[in-house]
Amino acid sequence: MSQDEVKQLKLYLEFLQEGGVEYIPKGSHPSPRAEEASPLPKSADTGPLEEARELLGDCKRCPLWETRNHLVFGEGDPHAQLMFVGEAPGREEDLQGRPFVGQAGKLLTQFLQGIGFSRDEVYIANILKCRPPGNRTPQPQEIEACLPFLLKQIQAIQPQIICTLGAIATQTLLGQKASITRIRGQSLPWRWGIKLFPTFHPAYLLRNPGQKKKAYQDFLQLKEMLETQG
Repeated sequence: MSQDEVKQLKLYLEFLQEGGVEYIPKGSHPSPRAEEASPLPKSADTGPLEEARELLGDCKRCPLWETRNHLVFGEGDPHAQLMFVGEAPGREEDLQGRPFVGQAGKLLTQFLQGIGFSRDEVYIANILKCRPPGNRTPQPQEIEACLPFLLKQIQAIQPQIICTLGAIATQTLLGQKASITRIRGQSLPWRWGIKLFPTFHPAYLLRNPGQKKKAYQDFLQLKEMLETQG
């Protein structure tokens, strides 16, 4: 491919990204086991986020690869000020190769819209890149295998705030046990000058709708924090 063709391809991919296109399938009828699918559009110049995805590759670092349909790397603005980290992909996420696209994802999108954000203005990822069978709780060895790639994503994006969704994400990034009901809505110092902000996981809110008001208050606080830091 000539340099001019590379430049044209890069401009075209940037145009798609600006237009909200976050995932380009490799074929019109992908195999249900197409692990190579990635939510990140590729560009001619490989950036840190794309490098992390390429390093992850067709991951077989833990047994979860045997039951997955797709890796779910993450998606959104690669320079987002606000990043969300959940626990692990669910059924819909595993089928589509995208994070938070099921019912919990729809609720997350609604909360974002409520504070004036769209999904393409933030970055969304999970602790695990593969779905645990039956959506069970991630096991320590699975977290250990995946965490280095999440940290690479965070270093590449350099958000001001990471909003951890639920206990698993919060405890993993904090490196200690913590009650989500006790520390939710608090701004916690983390590494690289980033603040950690825990709140309820949207899946928990679907099971406990009475807690939605508290979660929305957390999102309003998130907006205020970003405006103050901006």
